[in-house]
Amino acid sequence: MELDDELCLCFHVTKRKVINYIRVEKPRRSGELSHCFGAGTGCGWCRPFLVKLYEDAQQQSPGADLPDAAEYARNRSKYIDESKQRDKSTNRDASEDDCENGR
Repeated sequence: MELDDELCLCFHVTKRKVINYIRVEKPRRSGELSHCFGAGTGCGWCRPFLVKLYEDAQQQSPGADLPDAAEYARNRSKYIDESKQRDKSTNRDASEDDCENGR
């Protein structure tokens, strides 16, 4: 993944923005990266990658080994599709429970 590729696809936050945010703001926890233009607060796909960048910065190691932008986007699409499938089955299960309980 290049510096100007989007890391958070929901809010269009680039890898460069996250790295600079870590360098300048020095967050104490990876969860604080959500203050960087909302990164990680949408679908959740980028959270493990945000944590990886944060941990690498804490250890002062070279940039995180992230997939290229095309692979990253493909994997995120799969993640979203799987989430939708889980939501459908969860809603179906809840509806069945309501019917069984007379609601």
